Amino acid sequence: MPKYSPWRWIPTLYFAEGLPYVAVMTIAVIMYKRLGISNTDVALYTGWLYLPWVIKPFWSPFVDLFRTKRWWVVVTQAVMAVAFAGIAFTIPTTLFFQLTLAMFWIIAFTSATHDISADGFYMLGLDGHEQSLYVGIRSTFYRVATVAGQGLLVIIAGLLEKQWGTQGGDGASEGVPLAWSACFAVLSVLFLAFSLYHAYVLPRPAADHASTDVTGRTLARDFWNTFQSFFKKRNAFVAILFMLLFRLPEAQLVKMVNPFLLDTADKGGLGLTTDQVGVVYGTIGIIGLTVGGILGGIAVARHGLRRWLWPMVMAITLPDLVYVYMSYALPTNLFVINACVCIEQFGYGFGFTAYMLYLIYFSRGEHQTAHYSICTGIMALGMMLPGMMSGWLEEMIGYRYFFIWTIVCCAATFGVAALVDVDDDFGRKE
Repeated sequence: MPKYSPWRWIPTLYFAEGLPYVAVMTIAVIMYKRLGISNTDVALYTGWLYLPWVIKPFWSPFVDLFRTKRWWVVVTQAVMAVAFAGIAFTIPTTLFFQLTLAMFWIIAFTSATHDISADGFYMLGLDGHEQSLYVGIRSTFYRVATVAGQGLLVIIAGLLEKQWGTQGGDGASEGVPLAWSACFAVLSVLFLAFSLYHAYVLPRPAADHASTDVTGRTLARDFWNTFQSFFKKRNAFVAILFMLLFRLPEAQLVKMVNPFLLDTADKGGLGLTTDQVGVVYGTIGIIGLTVGGILGGIAVARHGLRRWLWPMVMAITLPDLVYVYMSYALPTNLFVINACVCIEQFGYGFGFTAYMLYLIYFSRGEHQTAHYSICTGIMALGMMLPGMMSGWLEEMIGYRYFFIWTIVCCAATFGVAALVDVDDDFGRKE
């Protein structure tokens, strides 16, 4: 088997890693909203889909016990192809909500497993120099997948809704189920192609083999010891509070942004079409998020995290005011809407840099990789729990007061930021 250039497989591998996460976390929300599901149910049930990423640190060590990471990559992509097909075929049925949710659960758990195997394979398939060389490529194509899923695919769904159905009085369309079925059928075919392609093109590094010198029992014991050491770290309680509450406003906001953009003015929303949402939130918003993240990284590299912590706290919270403005003004000008969403997403991207760097900072020392994995699980939990309740809260008080509530929750972000302490030079380029 010839060794293919990393350019042959890294872009497709990380594109395939990004798409399922977007499908579960964002596309599902938009689809269910267009299919007439209430905000309460949309937020609650799609919020539960975070669970596989919350518990991923607990089962990731066991992936090594069974087969190779290469095998896991190929098989999980094939499983997701089948699950996406299941969504496509069950959307037109009367039990579409229950059946598609079951398929999304399969995709969520399989996607989290795919993350483990793909990231592990990246380490095994490349030497140290290549890992550093291609790290930007992997993150770029993960972001491209976000734009393709959250932007392009949603735009296509919106255009198909218009093409295949007539607009109804409730904002729904006869073409909505068919349009979304077509989009998930495309994802199914795409992931089948990914699986077949990667079965052929992925290298077979000698280090990629199932663990034979450890057992599930020893792994569980070692993980428990590592887990205990995590909670014995200095300032562990403060760090966990920071991980859970730093994104409290965003955890609620992110679930209700797309419903707010889609709902008509009489329901307190902006009344955008599906394809317009794909442009506003899935394209312009992602561009703002990406640019904010890049500039955040540059800023910390120059001056360190400590100096930029409070500007980043303000960046991740104060721009949420644009949704308070839009909920009262209900603008119809797409330039204004795009500008507001871009500002909020830029601030989130810039401020999120501080969050991720603090996770790295707290994980330093013995068991750094395992501790960072636990941190990411707590991070997902911090998004999952508030997000599940956000739909119910919005339907109780309406979009205007809901967005005001997210501003009130910014106090939690400021509070936990005031508790943490980092070294003066952490993050600064030496």
